[in-house]
Amino acid sequence: MEVTDFVNMPVYTNRGKYVGEVKEVLVDTEGCKIDKLIITDTNREIVPGGTDIGVPYRWVSAVGDIIILSYMPERVETPAERSEETEEEKK
Repeated sequence: MEVTDFVNMPVYTNRGKYVGEVKEVLVDTEGCKIDKLIITDTNREIVPGGTDIGVPYRWVSAVGDIIILSYMPERVETPAERSEETEEEKK
């Protein structure tokens, strides 16, 4: 399998929940291995706003017609959410 084969491949959790699709593959050139998958068109139930996220390749448990992750948080906190929480704490 080539690294380019990952692009546009759908990504799911180990419970069958759609996460998104691979936009880019980041490679560790020194270690000659895949480091991270950049996922786009993300599930808004998991990623607020459907923003792109980076998933460490070590979370991947299977690759075939789809990619299955062995781990994925129930919900990803975005930087915008963190800054809103900080502003609320200041009040």
